[in-house]
This record gives sequence, C-alpha cells and structure tokens, in this order.
Amino acid sequence: MDHDSSNESTGKTSSNIVASPTPTNSIMPEKVITPPTPNRPTTSINFAESSHSFGEIMQDSKNTFVFKFTNTGNEPLVIENASGSCGCTVPTYPKEPIAPGETGEIEVVYSPGKQQGEQNKTVSITANTEPNVTTLNISATVKTP
Repeated sequence: MDHDSSNESTGKTSSNIVASPTPTNSIMPEKVITPPTPNRPTTSINFAESSHSFGEIMQDSKNTFVFKFTNTGNEPLVIENASGSCGCTVPTYPKEPIAPGETGEIEVVYSPGKQQGEQNKTVSITANTEPNVTTLNISATVKTP
C-alpha cells in the first residue's frame, strides 16, 4: 500500500511541474533581443597602439594617454560609445563621424584613487566595425605616497 500512495503523490506532483515550464519556455526569445548594430554600413578601425602602460604612478594622480586611430575602411566611422571598465578610467571620444582614411583620438584619463599595486583596466569602443566592440588596455603600478 505504501507503494500505491507514493505513486499517486508523485503523479500529482509531476503533473503540476510539467504544467509550469510551458509558459517559461514561450517567454524566452533570446535571439530576438540580440541584434547588433542598426542598419549601418560597417567599416574598420586601426589603432596605432591598443595598449598603454603608465608604469609607476602615485595614488590620487591623474594620468592621461591618447589612443590614435585611423578609419581604414570605406565608410564613415561612427563611434557609438566608449566606456571604461571602472569609474577610474574615463575615455573621451569623437562624436562626429570619421571619414575613410581620416584619423581620430580617444583620450583616456586614469585616476587610480586609493588603488594599489598592479592595475589593468580596459576601455571598450563600440562602433560600426566588425566586431562592433574594440578593447583598449591600460596598465599601471600604483604606489602609495
């Protein structure tokens, strides 16, 4: 008898479980959410340097480096966004399109605050390139006063 009652209870439980995943599966249109850039022709970008080391710097200092790039494609380059991996790394980028063959600059200011030791930060550049995100790297050894 113990077998029969546990089968009934298992049957009821599994029928309740089977009913609930159905709506969840129909709500998962993940592929619809991921279209990359809008309908814009792609071009290509070439940075003179994609990484920079500030070497040894002091806490609470302000350190600036300019990454220079060229639009090496055949369409105007449109930088949609540039973002640092933390609030201590702030990029400034051109808002206007860069014509094919023309150059531009992305200025990165790194302010380590109270960080210490080896630091590696990134700046992600989103543009009408393939792939649409280019990553620049900065590094430093932050010393205490």
